[in-house]
Amino acid sequence: MASFSRSKTQRTNFLAILLRSDYNVITMKLKIIDIGNSKGIRLPKGILQQLGIKDEVSLETSKNSLIIKATQSSRFEWAKAFHEMAKNSDDKLLDDYAPTPWDDEEWEWK
Repeated sequence: MASFSRSKTQRTNFLAILLRSDYNVITMKLKIIDIGNSKGIRLPKGILQQLGIKDEVSLETSKNSLIIKATQSSRFEWAKAFHEMAKNSDDKLLDDYAPTPWDDEEWEWK
């Protein structure tokens, strides 16, 4: 029986081809590794880049599946939204600001 083992370079090239393709599903086996008192998996760099994963992921479980999703910052695209608000003059205070004596005498800015 022929052996279909591949070198590290061949596996990397094969993964690169898969990541550039239009496939929605990539299936692979990963070894569970010890990380201190925990267990973990190593995710290929190409997959992390494709999904935009940098420092944090969201985990979900469903029956016998573990779903790892890229997370977005709670402030994702705020700068763009603020720019649009300024462009539309929606970045003004709704209430008139009138300082009181308390603001001048008691409030301490740090």
